[in-house]
Amino acid sequence: MPYVLSHGKSPHGTDWLFESAAECYLPILDALERLRNEGIRPRWTINMTPILAEQLADPAFAAGFEEYCEEKIQAAIQDQERFALNDELQMVGLAAWWQRFYTRAMVQFKHRWGRDLNAGFKSFQDDGLIELITCGATHGYFPLLGTDESIQAQVKTAVDSHKRRYGKAPRGFWLPECAYRPGYDWARPTSEGETPWPRKSVQEFLLENGVEYFFVDSHLIRGGEPLGTYWQSFPHLAEMFQRSRNLFTPPADARSEYEHYLIPGGATVFARDPQTTVRVWSGDVGYPGNEWYLEFHKQLYPGRLRYWRISQNKADLGAKQPYDPWVAFDNIAAHAKDFVGLVKSTLAAYRGQSGREGTVVAMYDTELFGHWWFEGPEFLYECAKQMALDGDIEMVSGGDTVDREPARHLIHLPEGSWGEGGYHSVWLNPDNHWTWERLYPLETRFRDLCRTQATGPAQEILEQAARELLLAESSDWQFLISTFSARDYSEIRFADHTDRLERLLALAEAVADGHTMTEEETEFLRDCQQKDAPFPHLKLSDWAQLDHPLNVGTPGGVPLH
Repeated sequence: MPYVLSHGKSPHGTDWLFESAAECYLPILDALERLRNEGIRPRWTINMTPILAEQLADPAFAAGFEEYCEEKIQAAIQDQERFALNDELQMVGLAAWWQRFYTRAMVQFKHRWGRDLNAGFKSFQDDGLIELITCGATHGYFPLLGTDESIQAQVKTAVDSHKRRYGKAPRGFWLPECAYRPGYDWARPTSEGETPWPRKSVQEFLLENGVEYFFVDSHLIRGGEPLGTYWQSFPHLAEMFQRSRNLFTPPADARSEYEHYLIPGGATVFARDPQTTVRVWSGDVGYPGNEWYLEFHKQLYPGRLRYWRISQNKADLGAKQPYDPWVAFDNIAAHAKDFVGLVKSTLAAYRGQSGREGTVVAMYDTELFGHWWFEGPEFLYECAKQMALDGDIEMVSGGDTVDREPARHLIHLPEGSWGEGGYHSVWLNPDNHWTWERLYPLETRFRDLCRTQATGPAQEILEQAARELLLAESSDWQFLISTFSARDYSEIRFADHTDRLERLLALAEAVADGHTMTEEETEFLRDCQQKDAPFPHLKLSDWAQLDHPLNVGTPGGVPLH
C-alpha cells in the first residue's frame, strides 16, 4: 500500500487505504479473534509494511476511515430506497446487508480496536497467534536502487519503526516484490558504458539489522533463468545479470521450494510454493473464481457497492447474477478442506521424494483476502480451524521454522523477483525507464548532503527530503505505470515527490551556505511536512555512512573510502 493519506489537501487516493482496512484488515483481525477464542494459534507470518503501519497510526486515517464507513452506510440506505422503488426485493436485502457490514466495521474499529489496527495485530503477536515481520520502509525495489545507502536506509528505517510500534525487532523480512540481488560490480541500468562499482548484497543489509530470514520466488531457489525478451530492450542489464549469474553455481542436486536454505552470511531463505499459489490466487482456476463469490469489477454508482456474483459467464459484466452471501459463504469450508488436502498431498509427495519432512510456504498479498476475494478472510479462518484439527500438518511461522529446524544447506541465489518473467521487467521497462533516470541523481545528491549537512541549519530540511526520497522510491509507482493501473496517478505522484525532493535539496544547500529561508520557502517546507509526514524518527545518518562499507566507488569509479 503506497502512501496515499491526505492531510487536509487534495486526496492522494485514500479510498485504497480505507477499502483495505474495511475489507481486509478488520476481517482478518476478526478471524484472528475468533481463533484466539477457540484456542487456535494459526502462526501466520504477517508482513506489516512500514509505510502502511505509518498510515494506520496516523490520526488522519482514523478520521477518514470513519467518514468513509459513514458514506458507505448512507450509500447502502440510498440503494435500498432505489431498489424498493423497482420492487427488487433481493437487491433491497443485499443493500441492507452492506449497511450492516459497514456499521459493523465502524463499531469494530472504534470500540473493539480503539481506532488502532496496529495495536490489534500486536495483541495477536503478543498472544502467539501470529509472527509480525517487516519490509522495506516504503517498499523500494532493492536491486534497482541507485546507492547502497538508499537500501540501508530502507531497511534501518523499517526495523526501527517496527520495534517502536510492535515492541520487538522483526526476525523476518518481506523483500519488496521478493526482489533479490547478490553483491557484485553494478552500474546504473539507465547509463550505458558506466564503470561498474562494488555493491553489497541484499542479505548483508538484512543481517546487519538483525533480520534472520526472508522470502523469494521458487525460481530463485531452483536457479531458473528469467523469461521473456527483456534483454533486447535493456542489453546493459543483461550484462549485469550475467555478472550476477557468474556468482551462482547451479546445484548438482535439484533444490526444492519445500526446503529452506542458508545463504552466505547466515540468513535463511524460504521460497514460495507454486501449487498453493495458483489454487488460492488464480481467478481462473483457483477458489476466488467460484461463480458464487462476490464479483469485484461490477459496482453500482455512485456508492460503488457490489451487488453481483461472479456467475458462470465470468467475462460478461452484464450477465452477472445477484450476489447471495449465504450461498457464497457455504462454499468456503469446502474450499478450505481442498486447500488443506492440497498442502497434505504436496508435503506427502515431497516426503516420498526426499525421505524427509518439508515446509509449504504459501505467500500472498494480504489485499487478496477481502479486497480482491471478498470471502478470503473467512477462508483463512476455516483453513486455520481445519489445520488445527488435522494431525498431519503443523502450522508454523518463519521464525518457528528457523528455531526448530535450522537450514541444512548453504546456497547462492541468482538475481530476480516474483514479477512477470522472474526478473526486473515490471519495474524497469520503456514505460517507466524515465523514473529511474530521474531518481538516480537525486539519490546520490541526497546521500552526499547527508554526509556533510546531517546536523546543522539544514537538518530539518534534509529530514523532510529523506521522506520525499523514501516515498519516491516506492516500487508501486513503476508497477502501476507498467501495468497501466492508475498510470496517470502514479506518474503524478512520482513527479510530485521528486520535484519536492529536488527543491528541498536546493534549499538545504543554500541554507548550509548561510542563506536565510524566505517566508515562501518556510511555507513550502511546512507544506511538505504536513502533506508527507511518515517516519518522524528517521535518522539522516542511515544515508550518510554504510555500516560495513565495501570498497565502494561512485559512478565513474571514484573511490569513496
